[in-house]
Amino acid sequence: MDRDARGMTEVLCTVSTKAILLGNEAIARGIVEAGCLVACAYPGTPSSEILPAVAKFADEMGSPMAVEWGVNEKVAFEMAAAASFTGSRSCAVMKQVGLNVAADPFMSSALYDLKGGFLLVVADDPGPHSSQTEQDSRHFAMFAKIPCFDPSSASEAKEMVFDAFDLSERFHVTAMLRPSVRVDHCRQDVELGEILPFKGEVKFEKDPSRWVCLPAKVRVNHPKLNAKLEEIRAAFETEFRKYNYEVPAKKESVLGIVASGVSFSIVSDILKSLGREDVAVLKIGTPHPLPVKMVTDFIEKHPRVLFLEETYPVMEMQIPDRTKIMGRWNGVVPGAGELLPEVVAGILADILGIESPSGADSMLKDTLEELGITPRKPMLCPGCPHRASFFSIRQALPNAVNPSDIGCYSLGVNQKAVDAIIDMGGSVTMGSGLTLAHKVAGIDRPVVSTIGDSTFFHMGIPGLVSAVYNRHPFVLAILDNSTTAMTGGQANPGVGEKLRKGDEGRKVDIEGVCRGCGVSHVRTVAAYDVAAGKEAIKEAWESAKEKKEPAVVIFRHPCMLLRLQQPVIPVRVDPEKCIGCKFCINFFNCPGLVFNEESGKAYIDERFCVSCGVCLSVCPHGAIVEVSEEGE
Repeated sequence: MDRDARGMTEVLCTVSTKAILLGNEAIARGIVEAGCLVACAYPGTPSSEILPAVAKFADEMGSPMAVEWGVNEKVAFEMAAAASFTGSRSCAVMKQVGLNVAADPFMSSALYDLKGGFLLVVADDPGPHSSQTEQDSRHFAMFAKIPCFDPSSASEAKEMVFDAFDLSERFHVTAMLRPSVRVDHCRQDVELGEILPFKGEVKFEKDPSRWVCLPAKVRVNHPKLNAKLEEIRAAFETEFRKYNYEVPAKKESVLGIVASGVSFSIVSDILKSLGREDVAVLKIGTPHPLPVKMVTDFIEKHPRVLFLEETYPVMEMQIPDRTKIMGRWNGVVPGAGELLPEVVAGILADILGIESPSGADSMLKDTLEELGITPRKPMLCPGCPHRASFFSIRQALPNAVNPSDIGCYSLGVNQKAVDAIIDMGGSVTMGSGLTLAHKVAGIDRPVVSTIGDSTFFHMGIPGLVSAVYNRHPFVLAILDNSTTAMTGGQANPGVGEKLRKGDEGRKVDIEGVCRGCGVSHVRTVAAYDVAAGKEAIKEAWESAKEKKEPAVVIFRHPCMLLRLQQPVIPVRVDPEKCIGCKFCINFFNCPGLVFNEESGKAYIDERFCVSCGVCLSVCPHGAIVEVSEEGE
């Protein structure tokens, strides 16, 4: 099968089989089949499954490619970008907020005349479901002036990988593939092929005028990039009709819809279910640079046109005349939130003057009421070591300010142990900022920042170096659970494992890193040992005040999801000792501890309790007791 009628790449494989793949797995398969030689990423939902799947397919198919986690998105992007300087096909993978971290090299490299194909995969999270923002990475593509592909399905995402690499090599630019969460996590039957043979040569040719980013070169390269962008726009108008095409109305059109990404799939299903044959749809798979002529011609043919895209009005903004357009710019489409099927159905109902169907939220509410289920907030897993660490910190310094970070431990907010979160690494620098504000105001109040092991390596180290240098007296608690748990249990430098079989990494010692940053007070305690944790935090704060510098406490225990051997200490609540104060519920917040409103007592819910035994240290009245002690 020749994937490319333009003759840019000769495809030598014959597709002989299909497989049902997750959207992220389909993207990964495309990356391997396309002959990518270097793939780097930092995990983040909804992109996390891509790089492990790349490693899996590379192992199965015998690809020589390098597949590595970067310590953060900036590192991953720069490794992949540099690989493209040699002529290698390379890719960097991250989620939308990860592109914020990689924005510096991303903006600079956009101006380079790249050699090898360079694919940037950025998974967006409209909603958001697991992110600090629901930002639209297509805006970043506009900002950097690079082409962007917006897939509407898993199979299309895989196909776009090939065209994005080809386009990158044709115009020597970075190409973005921007799947959203519904494409990342859908499942679809996908054609499987073989690896394209690499016909080039991996060779870095010294050329400072090409590879050194200097103001003088920007003044030359920026106009060139503008010209490239217009050439790409023309290509999107003509050569990419498989991604940009009209589904015409079968009757006289009353409405035209321009849709991109998963919104196209959603609106197509809704129109089919409604039996509407008087609505035309223009699918756009390349939202930037927008094929403007194609879109404006479509607009002229219809009395009114609705734009459906997630999450920002990226396509709308590229239309010179928006008189006939209904979308986010004029409030017809909500300015925030995911365009779920019920949302799109509601928009269409208002425009077409039909009854709006019941939404999923209403159906869910009715079902919960019928079953008598009371939803509860997300909380840390049973036996999570972070819960014990947070309890130790709160007990040691109840008056402390507790900035925290991005990770599972963000849920420490339910234990009243998290007061502020900004972004990855922000807990450390917030510790400095709060300390400075207290200093100038003459306030003596402890600050205890919390950060996970992976996040510490990701972006916590620069803030710690700054705190040491500037002598900021606060406590940094590193919650080391030996994994990147929130995004699926990926390895990090503190673990030392790598993705490819037979590819060995080296474990980086957190204590050594902290001491290397200049921290003199570094203590490691077992997270489950609440008494030791409380004492360690108190000592660290006293050291920070005395030495006028940050102190570090490392709470260490493996994540429960690693399924390593855990202590088994069965517990129960003694109803005679429980006074119903809810201290264990409010400050320990374990799903295994439940309060019975009728009896006014706490009890152990054995469906969730993993017998970690930590709650024995929690109750101020000694009502939580070990079962074995009483012979039960």
